[in-house]
Amino acid sequence: QVQLMESGGGLVQAGGSLRLSCSASGSIYSINSMGWYRQAPGKQRELVASIGSGGTTNYADSVKGRFTISRDSAKNSMYLQMNSLIAEDTALYYCKMSVSRWRNFPWSDYWGQGTQVTVSS
Repeated sequence: QVQLMESGGGLVQAGGSLRLSCSASGSIYSINSMGWYRQAPGKQRELVASIGSGGTTNYADSVKGRFTISRDSAKNSMYLQMNSLIAEDTALYYCKMSVSRWRNFPWSDYWGQGTQVTVSS
């Protein structure tokens, strides 16, 4: 199996910064895309940022210029640097990775359990 573990969430004042981390462990041959999602109370889960195996990144319009996604493929890890946080960023943040567990094995998506980010205004 594959397990994803997030860390780095917490309570921060508006204008502050947080850095989220997500590490994968278990039976992993290769990881393709990685992404951060968030879900606020009463809202649907939304994509925040994603990064491909070659480093191509994609951001939601609401976080462009404030958040930066990165990955360390050697460590099966990814990060989300969040700056200039606003109250609207308050949500449960999830990481997702597309993982192949063996050579020529199909990709499967795995999710972390989420880490809470709360921004006080």
